[in-house]
Amino acid sequence: MFVKSIKDNAENTFFPENWSDDNAKSIALSEGLRLSADHLDVLHALQEYYSRHEINQINIRELHDALNEKFHHSGGMKYVYSLFPGGPIAQGCRLAGLQPPAGSVDKGFGSVV
Repeated sequence: MFVKSIKDNAENTFFPENWSDDNAKSIALSEGLRLSADHLDVLHALQEYYSRHEINQINIRELHDALNEKFHHSGGMKYVYSLFPGGPIAQGCRLAGLQPPAGSVDKGFGSVV
């Protein structure tokens, strides 16, 4: 399910190959989550971050900080956590078609397991 290949589409947004907003919405619904435009903004931010970093060198702390900075205007990570009950990094990466970074099932780093 997890896609490592990221490509650049015509709108210059980054996404895994064979991934779509509709796929993410379908998976989210199966998890009891209805995705809004705000959720999709976070998923797209995760995809962009992954497109700019080597997959085996994704640092969970740096990813956490990048999300906090990207969504600072909306409340930072508190806001992002409010969107994803399964954690913005663990659940967010899964819904974005990305391999969650090692350690993302830790409550302190993006998961509420």
